[in-house]
Amino acid sequence: MKLSDIKGIVLDKEQLKKYLENLASDHTLKAKSNKETYPVPEMEKNFEYITKTYELLNTHLKLGVNIHQAGEWLLDNYYVIEETVKEVRKNLPLKKYINFVGISTGKYKGYARIYILAEEIVSFTDGNLKAKDLEEYLISYQNKKTLNMEEIWDINLFFKIALVERIKDICTRIYASQMQKIKVESIIERLVESKSKDELKFKVPSHEYIREVQTYSENKYTFIEYMSYRLKQYGKKAIPYLNILDEEISKQGLNLQEVIKKEHFDIALKKVAIGNSIKSIHALQRMNFLEIFERINGVEEVLKQDPAGIYENMDYKTKEYYRNRVKEIAKKSKISEIYIAKKTVELAKKEKQDEKKGHIGYYLISERRA
Repeated sequence: MKLSDIKGIVLDKEQLKKYLENLASDHTLKAKSNKETYPVPEMEKNFEYITKTYELLNTHLKLGVNIHQAGEWLLDNYYVIEETVKEVRKNLPLKKYINFVGISTGKYKGYARIYILAEEIVSFTDGNLKAKDLEEYLISYQNKKTLNMEEIWDINLFFKIALVERIKDICTRIYASQMQKIKVESIIERLVESKSKDELKFKVPSHEYIREVQTYSENKYTFIEYMSYRLKQYGKKAIPYLNILDEEISKQGLNLQEVIKKEHFDIALKKVAIGNSIKSIHALQRMNFLEIFERINGVEEVLKQDPAGIYENMDYKTKEYYRNRVKEIAKKSKISEIYIAKKTVELAKKEKQDEKKGHIGYYLISERRA
């Protein structure tokens, strides 16, 4: 199963927060993820298709073929997608992936929990990610099940994987649209402009015009819309061909104006969708995940309750050192990070009158660690 199967209507913020709470309740978890669900190879394939579409668009620009409006986003931002893929490839090796908490049952059995969560959020927001919203979504999930520190810290990688996948899905529509336009241009050259074989710029096998219309009009609204658009540019000369186009689509129970309207609506949707995804990649690059991590990480909130009041005033590196000790103890003992953190604070509170023993560090990095 591919995670592209996660397709949902767009939910508003409150609906999505409630959905994520329910999702957390439904998740049955296991210690590790399956190596077969490692997402980087699929991401590489998605990027290959994005590159193929990017190259086609550049070719069509040189040929003077109209570019799908969503394709303009790709032409302007291909380098951003390329850098994102390189970043994920570098920072998410297989060894790291399989150590994320996995899902143990259901259709996403074996997948990393954080991968599914990122895919769900991207799907139900139409790829439109904002820092404040992301915090609220992750907090909603944690109302039912706690994410560990590593999951929170690396979720941005999985958001990027989901966004690349979404862009690839849009590229399949862009690619198909551009190929239909090439077919239209070939017909225009041969029949309307009456060019000789040596003059043809668009090398598509020759067929009769009516057969072309019959073949490509069924569920191919791009062909119909673009053929109508191009023929109208030739004025009276193209009227016989416009009549044939109108007659053939009528035979299929379609109406030319409705087809054009539907195609324009689909173009607008795809333009918004790819725009959201690319803007979200930019936004993820600008987000301060250190701040987000410290605000939503449950371990951080617990350790701030250090009765000695020392932890909250530490610099980031020292805090990270303390949190890593919690993570190590949790892994060795197979007890949750939150439980370990709470126990540490509990022990320190019992000794709060003692300057040394009343600090959580006495239990995490000092004499009472064992």
